[in-house]
Amino acid sequence: MGKRKRESAAATKEANKSLVFAKLNNCPTSPRKMRLVADQVRGEDVAKALAILKFSSKEASKKLEKLLISAISNWQAKNEEVDVEKAALFVKEIKVDGGKMLKRLRPAPQGRAHRIRKRSNHVTLVLGANNIVN
Repeated sequence: MGKRKRESAAATKEANKSLVFAKLNNCPTSPRKMRLVADQVRGEDVAKALAILKFSSKEASKKLEKLLISAISNWQAKNEEVDVEKAALFVKEIKVDGGKMLKRLRPAPQGRAHRIRKRSNHVTLVLGANNIVN
């Protein structure tokens, strides 16, 4: 690795230390279905986002609710002296990327076969604090 790339990687690593995030890898849901739920909570306050996810009928909402709770606990681990309710936490960024794809074959008429793609996704959730009030 060259000097410039090493310095860039170190700068990125330092910037990520101040972020509070949680990741969910290889979730067996298609990215398109997960993005529908992720778009509902993007930019929302944490309490409102939890309420949206709790009362949503989609299967992906249960997984995102668990991920959001994990991100909140990660925030608490970094900021032990600040109360969660006093810090106005919100969903700063949520990304849904495609993951591994399982490829299967299903028999079709006349000796043919159709390919079935079982998709998965990676979700990254980043929290931000509007203002921290002691």
